[in-house]
Order: sequence, then structure tokens, then C-alpha cells
Amino acid sequence: MEAKALQNTIKANAGSTVPRSSGSLLNFVKKHYFLYLMLAPALILTLIFKYGPMYGAIIAFKDFSPIKGILGSEWVGFYNFNKFLSSPNFEVIFMNTLKLSFFGLILSFPVPILLALMLNQVRKSAIKKNIQLFLYAPNFISVVVVVGMLFIFLSPTGPINQLLTWATGEPVMFMSRPEYFRWIYILSDIWTSAGWASIIYVAALANVDPELHNAANLDGANLLQRIRHIDLPTIRPIMAIVFILAAGGIMSIGFEKAYLMQTATNLPTSEIIPTYVYKIGLQSGDYAYSAAVGLFNSLINVVLLITVNFIVKKLNEGDGLY
Repeated sequence: MEAKALQNTIKANAGSTVPRSSGSLLNFVKKHYFLYLMLAPALILTLIFKYGPMYGAIIAFKDFSPIKGILGSEWVGFYNFNKFLSSPNFEVIFMNTLKLSFFGLILSFPVPILLALMLNQVRKSAIKKNIQLFLYAPNFISVVVVVGMLFIFLSPTGPINQLLTWATGEPVMFMSRPEYFRWIYILSDIWTSAGWASIIYVAALANVDPELHNAANLDGANLLQRIRHIDLPTIRPIMAIVFILAAGGIMSIGFEKAYLMQTATNLPTSEIIPTYVYKIGLQSGDYAYSAAVGLFNSLINVVLLITVNFIVKKLNEGDGLY
């Protein structure tokens, strides 16, 4: 009876905080106006810089002319989309983007989790902070600097090729050969981002009750068993959300790094949708066609986000992004 009364009290209190009419809604806003004022800057910036530019996406359905403007340009429907889908470059560019994103997701997703689990086992605070500093530092290196380092270390006269020349007698043209582009891109991306991405898992593991580990030790559980039955279930909801967001943006590869790593000889694997949009839109001036390619890429991301979220919710007992 006491439990039932408590549940009724909680429901009544929860229901009393929800405005049920326009008048009560206005009073609710007046009562909490300071919170809405704090929210206003973020909301305004989102409307201006996220939703405002969506108006320009209609040029993907027009024969856009800068002189006529967006409204004055003629409608061409799905002509620009058909042009991209039927172009000889479509399959190569699409598959390059998909392969680079997919392999990057599969290889890079577990690394922050492993780093967080290992950091969680370091008991000395000073040593743990030094390791974290070492892992987080690459995230603050500029993409331009990272690519410059890659070209230096992997150049024919760089330190890596000097070792290979000493061992095999000839250098390897890492930055020129297409088959090495994806591996260099993905591994360097893991180096720069894995440590920083592990922060969210480290924070979640910090909330694990030490008594659970103590009890597991008393029961004879080894380290792997404690990680499997205590640590991993704790971070599983976060893992699901991070994976859904990463899979939803699987086609949204960073343009800067791929473009800076491109050479004339590695284009068969380094030409992806973002670099193609840049070249067609800004270098060639075909704004409508580049907008159609970019919109197509965004639609693929939306479909992947919904699909992956549905699958993860089925496999994760209903826990997903929404």
C-alpha cells in the first residue's frame, strides 16, 4: 500500500509540472524565463547556421545561375541527381567514400573503448594523468600539421623508408600508391582521435561502484571477467549511442584531410564525395550539380542513421538514439 501511494504521489507531482493549456504554458515560461534566456543563444545560432542554409539546398533541383539567383533559376527537377548517378565517376567515388568510412568505423570504434578499459585499471593517479595527456595530445594537432607529418615520415627519404631501404633495398611510395591511402588515412585518424574519444567512456567507468569489483574479487572473478560483467554493461548504452551516431555519419568523411593527402597518383582511392563536391562546386563553378551530390550524400546518412538505430534498438533491449 505504501509503495502504491508513493507511485501515485510521484505521478501527481510529475503531472503537475507539465503545462496543459496555453495559459499554463505561458505561466510556465514566465516562471522559468531565465532558463529559456540561457537556451536562446544556442537556439538562435542553430536556426541561423543550421536551418537557415537549408534554403539553399533547393539549387540542387534548379539550373542555378548566380545572376538569376536561387528563385530566378529554372527548375530542372532531379536532373542533377540523375547526372551524378549516371556519371562514370559515380561508382568509384561512392565506393571510395563507403569503404573509407566503413573500414574507418570498424577499426576505430573499439579503440577508445579498449583505451578506457585499460586506463580504468591504472590505480596511481599521477601515472594515469600522464598517460591521458599522452593519449589526448594528438587531438589538438592541426589536420594540416598531421598530413605534413605523414608526408615527411612516409616520404622516399623519410625515416620509415630509410629502415625499409636498409631491410629490403628499396623504398615504398606510401603517399603515391592508391592501395596505401586508406590504411594511412584510417591509422592516422585513430592516432589523433582515439584518445580524445575515450574520455566519455573513462567518465562512465568512473561511476562504477568499487564495491562491485571488491565483491567480484571475493567471488574469485579475474580481470577479464570483471570487465565483461561489470565495466562493459556500464558503458554499453554509451557505446550504442556513439556507434549509432558514427554509423549515421558514415558518409560524412572529413574533407580537409582527404584533400590534403591526395596526389595525382592515388586518386583512384582518395577521390571521395566531399573532395568531388569541392572540385565540382568551387573549382568548376557547377553549384547546382555539387549541391545535388552533397544532398544525395546527406540523404544516405539519414537512411543509415535510421537503419542502424533500428537494428541497435532490437539488439540492445530497446536502447537507442530515439
